[in-house]
Amino acid sequence: MIGSIVRASRPVSWINTAYPFAAGYFMVEGRVDALLIVGTLFFLVPYNLLMYGVNDVFDYESDLLNPRKGGIEGDVVRNRERARTVHRGIIAASALTVAPMMAWLIVQGTRESAITLAVVVFAVVAYSAPVLRFKERPFLDSFTSAVHFAGPLVYALVLTGAGLTARGVWPIWVAFLAWGMASHAFGAVQDVRADREGGIASVGTVMGARVTTWFALLMYTAASAVLLVLPWPGVLATVLPLAYVASVARFARITDETCEDANRGWRTFLWLNQPVGFLVTMLLIVSANGWL
Repeated sequence: MIGSIVRASRPVSWINTAYPFAAGYFMVEGRVDALLIVGTLFFLVPYNLLMYGVNDVFDYESDLLNPRKGGIEGDVVRNRERARTVHRGIIAASALTVAPMMAWLIVQGTRESAITLAVVVFAVVAYSAPVLRFKERPFLDSFTSAVHFAGPLVYALVLTGAGLTARGVWPIWVAFLAWGMASHAFGAVQDVRADREGGIASVGTVMGARVTTWFALLMYTAASAVLLVLPWPGVLATVLPLAYVASVARFARITDETCEDANRGWRTFLWLNQPVGFLVTMLLIVSANGWL
């Protein structure tokens, strides 16, 4: 049970949500305090368990038909009897880990930060939960997915009182949103046929594999362009989204019939996040210390 719960939280993706919060908070406050520690831990494990665990529970039937599920990209318990038990455990673990830490963060913050956190967590649940199912509302699915990753950064900025409109701030979270939408859209390409067979609507099923790939390329390019307005040396970050452009461009001629080929690009995306994240960290350190 514990192993299934951990796998449901996608450990390979923990850093993708914890890092934006931690980096945003530390760059503004410049110190390690309880808010930084609790917030980072919250976005490291409980947040991901809620996001991916709820998805696993309510996407179980379609995941059984998806050939890429069952490993690093999502665990699937094939035995239905055991799956029901595991799903109950996931929901319980999500509630037990999310609620206390979220309540503490709300109490410690401001009204604005509480609302921001509530919106971010709502987006996580609304993406997969019945009735809302934002993941089946084309384009809203990509935007909501982007909020999952840019949301922790926005929350950190609001929590610290940094605001969202300063010249050195708004291009970062706007570019992050564009990056997130591009990443979700390209991730949907590999599932076009599986989603259609399962009766699931998505940005990929609506536009088709090739157009969705070009949409992802456009959004990655937009993320790069937005960063051009950052002051020096932040403007150097402009080149980072171009790594994703180069990766996705390999699939510019993909079709619905060959959509599964995009999985190679998705796996590239998973490891590409590591060196790009390293370069972002180096740039933040250089900027904070005024070394350029």
